[in-house]
Amino acid sequence: MNSFDIALATLVDAALKEDIGNGDHSTLSCIPATKQGKAILKIKEDGILAGVEVANKIFHFIEPSCEFIPFKKDGDKMQVGDIAFEITASVHAILKGERLVLNCMQRMSGIATLTNRYTQLLKGYHTRLLDTRKTTPNFRLLEKEAVRIGGGINHRFGLYDMIMLKDNHIDYCGGIIEAINQAYTYSNHLEQPLKIEVETRNLADVLLVCNQALNKVDRIMLDNFSPNEVSEALAIIQGRVETEASGGINLTTIELFAKTGVDFVSVGGLIHQAQSLDLSLKASFVK
Repeated sequence: MNSFDIALATLVDAALKEDIGNGDHSTLSCIPATKQGKAILKIKEDGILAGVEVANKIFHFIEPSCEFIPFKKDGDKMQVGDIAFEITASVHAILKGERLVLNCMQRMSGIATLTNRYTQLLKGYHTRLLDTRKTTPNFRLLEKEAVRIGGGINHRFGLYDMIMLKDNHIDYCGGIIEAINQAYTYSNHLEQPLKIEVETRNLADVLLVCNQALNKVDRIMLDNFSPNEVSEALAIIQGRVETEASGGINLTTIELFAKTGVDFVSVGGLIHQAQSLDLSLKASFVK
C-alpha cells in the first residue's frame, strides 16, 4: 500500500471502532449475516463530487470481496438525481460502512465544491491556490484530498514536512533573520533538508529578508498584506524566490491578489468554511 492508503486504513479502522463499538446491534438484531444486498449512492445536491475512491477503499476494507461499481469519478460535476456508485456486498458490510462513507463523501464534496469556486476565479492567472493546516483533527488526510480533487494544491501536510517560520517562531527566536539563520543551519543537518518558508508582516520584513537572507529561504509569505502591498513586495523580491499571499483572502478578494502575479494564495476557508453536501446511500436490491 502507498502512504495514502496506509493512513486511510488507520483512519477507517479508528472511525469504525468509534461507530460500531461492540457491535452494530441494529443490524445484528434483524438481518441474517448471510444476507446479500446492493445499494446506490444518490446525489441530492449540485456540486463537485469527491470521495468515490475513498468509499471504494472503505467498503473493501470492511469486506474485501465486495463489488464496487463507480458511475462517476472524483472531480466530476454532480447534479441532483445522479448516481455516484453501486455497492454489492453483505448487508452487514453495507450498513457498517454506510455512515462512514456518507460522512466522508459529504464533507469531501463540500470542500471540493468550494475549492472549485476559488480555482475558477484564478483561471487565466499565474497564481495557484493552496490549502492550510486549518483542518479537522484526524481528518486532515481526506480534507486535503478533497482540496486536491477540487483543483487546489496541498500545502505542507503537517509540522514535519516543511519549515514554516511564522510570527510566533520569529518572536520567540528574537527576530526574523535569526530565525532564518537557525532554521537554515538546522535543515542542512537533516538527512533530507526541508524547504523553508518565512512569514513577513510588512514591507520592512520583506526588505530585511531580501537583503540579508534571501539565499536561505525558498518562499516568502506575505501575511495580511493588501493587494497593493503584495505588488510592492513582489517588486522588491523580483521573482528570486516563491511568494505566497495569505490572511483573510476570500471569494470576493482572491482575484485582486491574483492580479498582482503572486505565485500562491493560501485560503484556510477552503476547509473550515466549506458546507457538507447532501448525499444518501439507498438499498436498491436485496436477496
